[in-house]
Order: sequence, then structure tokens, then C-alpha cells
Amino acid sequence: MGGRRSPWSGAIALGATMVVGAWLVQDGSGPGLPPAPTAAEALAAGPARAALSGTPMAASAPTRIRIPAITVDAPVTGLGLDPEGHLATPADHDRNLAGWYRAGVTPGQSGTALMAGHVDTADGPAVFYGLGALHRGDRIDVSRQDGSTAYFVVDALEVYDKSAFPDRQVYGRAADPQLRLITCGGAFTKSRGYQGNLVVYAHLAGSRRAG
Repeated sequence: MGGRRSPWSGAIALGATMVVGAWLVQDGSGPGLPPAPTAAEALAAGPARAALSGTPMAASAPTRIRIPAITVDAPVTGLGLDPEGHLATPADHDRNLAGWYRAGVTPGQSGTALMAGHVDTADGPAVFYGLGALHRGDRIDVSRQDGSTAYFVVDALEVYDKSAFPDRQVYGRAADPQLRLITCGGAFTKSRGYQGNLVVYAHLAGSRRAG
């Protein structure tokens, strides 16, 4: 592993709080570098929305995330802040574990919900290893504690260098229900690890209510 600090590049703007961190966690182990998105999946490639967002849901913590296109099916744990005030990372002893920033909105609520996962660990590819292979229109399903499921559709994928991470664009508040999935990405060196972050932008397309 390349360090134990938070993986979050840039700053998370939540109310009046600014939390700054740098993603230096992963080590690029495994069969090779993870897939990277093509230019066709970028925000600049065209309109990010194919449809209006679904009806906002009440607050309920996420319990599981499924991404059928890349066979992700993983439990979700809450993420807080580490002793230095940076957003913590999911435990790296479980490669199939995603994290949700529990001080933010829950997936399906109006606003920007944040979820993160390791791209790899010392033991090999991890939960978000395949994020770069997603395409616009792919589905992300988030099961929630109240028994409901929020269905998201991918709008775009971007890779940002950690020195130029657009924190307000990624973390900023949204009027409708949106989701960001974040993992390591970009160039990799053994001495410095991954040099950037891969961000998946998605919006709520629908939901299944509890019961």
C-alpha cells in the first residue's frame, strides 16, 4: 500500500466545512492497470442527461451497491473522517467493500451522494477496479436500509489529476438526486502510486419503494 491517508483529492464542500485530503492509498498491484474511460464517456462529449432525474427519496443509508455492467455486487460501509480531518477510506482487508460518506446525503436524496471504493489492494483488484469500463447509460443500483432501492444512470466518467481535482464540481451540492463514485485512476508509478482519481457521474432514474 502507498500510505494510510485519505484517498480524497481536492476538497469536499459540505455546508461550511472544507475537508482536504490526497489519495495516495493504492499500489497498482494485480494483473495490470485498471480500465480507463474513453473520451466518448467524458462530460465534454455531449449532454450528460438522457432523462430527467427521478423523484427524490427520503433519507436512508445505503447497504449495498450493484453495477451489473461490471459485475459489482458489494456491501457498503459508512465513511467518516480520519484523525487528520480527511475523509477515511473503506477497510482494505476486504476488497469487495464500498464506502459512503455518511455526513453527506444518502443515495436517492436530493443532493450529491458520495461513494468510494479501492481500485486495488496489495492482494489484487478491488471493488471499483472496473469503473473505467462503464459507459453512459449503464445502471447503478443502491439498496438502502429502509428496504428501498435507488436506481441511477451513468452520465459521464472523468479522470482528474490529483493536483487539479475539481472539488466543487465533484462534491458540490446539487438540486436533484445525484451520485458520484470515486476511485484511484490516471497514471501510475511504483514510487508515487496513482496520480489521479476516476469519477463516475450519475443521476437518479427511479426507485423501488420499501415493501
